[in-house]
Amino acid sequence: MRKNWDLYLLILPVFAYFIIFEYYPMYGVQIAFKDFLATKGILGSPWAGFKHFERFFDSYYFWRLIKNTLGIGLYELAVGFPVPILLALMINEVRLRFFKRFVQTVTYAPHFLSTVVIVGMLFLFLNPQNGMVNHLIRLFGGDPISFMTEPAWFKTVYVLSRVWQQMGWSSIIYLAALAGVNPALHEAAKIDGATQLQRIRHINIPSIMPTIVILLILNIGRILSVGFEKVFLMQNPLNMEASDVIATHVYRAGILGAEYSYSAAVGLFNSVVNFIMLIAVNYIARKVNDTSLW
Repeated sequence: MRKNWDLYLLILPVFAYFIIFEYYPMYGVQIAFKDFLATKGILGSPWAGFKHFERFFDSYYFWRLIKNTLGIGLYELAVGFPVPILLALMINEVRLRFFKRFVQTVTYAPHFLSTVVIVGMLFLFLNPQNGMVNHLIRLFGGDPISFMTEPAWFKTVYVLSRVWQQMGWSSIIYLAALAGVNPALHEAAKIDGATQLQRIRHINIPSIMPTIVILLILNIGRILSVGFEKVFLMQNPLNMEASDVIATHVYRAGILGAEYSYSAAVGLFNSVVNFIMLIAVNYIARKVNDTSLW
């Protein structure tokens, strides 16, 4: 450590960040097992055991929250995970530099829009009276659809708009992996008469498969961590049946209802389930193809 003190000094801010903002706050998780009172503090509040967890499991909202959160998470994984891979494979095959950069710029740009702007655009484009999408529906003889208030459309609107916003940014890591593919493999395949699709299937995809597996593990590990901000902005009393997820329930109970122990218990349950899924998927991936996080 004395010899490489400068390297340890460089890593010190990162180490301090995780200690202060990630590990130290875990001390407060114990309020999930207490009847927390702000006047008595964490240590002074009486223990309640698993009372708040039992309340959540027995509540009317439990299965609706699990169904909505898991439904959105799986929908987003099924649609949103393959799209950046396909986009990266297509961009990688473009030979015109100008067009390639143009496509990259256009697909990256939505990532830098704030969630508030994205949701505002959704309300504008999907307006049943004068929205662009409903104008097209009328043009083809259909009836206008109130996308933002009908529960049946909530998950689709949420997932597809998120895919549109993030697909370009998410494809960067796959493009970086494709850049490391040995050109000699493609040259040899061309000599053997392989078509472009065959080279993509037998060279490019296997080459980026470790990256795909790692990102798949990470995505499954946060499948219940559906983002709060966008769901909350899109949520209204008419679509609550489909839009009420664990994050918004925690907000209503913890922030609006001041039920800190109950909301902490719900949040801890969410984190534990994500952690178990991460461990399980990582174990399966390591057994199947020797690629895993650890």
